[in-house]
Amino acid sequence: MDEPVIELSDAEERRIWDRFNEKFSFQPSMSPSKWPAIKEPGASVTWSLATLPDEPDYERLDRLVAVVEQGLSSCVGPSGTLFALDWQHPSYRFVPQEVGGPGQPAWPLSPYPDGDYFIFLAEDFRFGSFGHPWEESLCLFGEELLDVAATEVDKVLGPPIRRSGKAVGPA
Repeated sequence: MDEPVIELSDAEERRIWDRFNEKFSFQPSMSPSKWPAIKEPGASVTWSLATLPDEPDYERLDRLVAVVEQGLSSCVGPSGTLFALDWQHPSYRFVPQEVGGPGQPAWPLSPYPDGDYFIFLAEDFRFGSFGHPWEESLCLFGEELLDVAATEVDKVLGPPIRRSGKAVGPA
């Protein structure tokens, strides 16, 4: 890629969303009876974002974003690319190693779903994240991403609400 972040063409964006919809059975909804909005993969963990308090300095939110971005970056490798999908808005392909640092462009989206579904995906869809704005949840999927990020996300958000798409009961 010539640039570290490129907006997807309409045709490519439709192709990727179609593939995402088919693989994850995406059903957007504000209704709790229809959550989760995707069929969460076998290798997935979902946390509630409602546990993030309204902190004036956003310390825990910043930590969560850093952990997820670091995890995605490490899984994609030194020159790989990710998709950043924003439902009903432009989506992107980007090189994680070339964004977010001093003098670099920002990540095109945040793992935190601030008012819309935010999705990060490996080009082959083997790992990624799915942020649900109305359920206030974050799902990480793919063994390699879970291996590098889940323990740290637990430290920020507490115990998950689902594993492999199934509700986790109280400890």
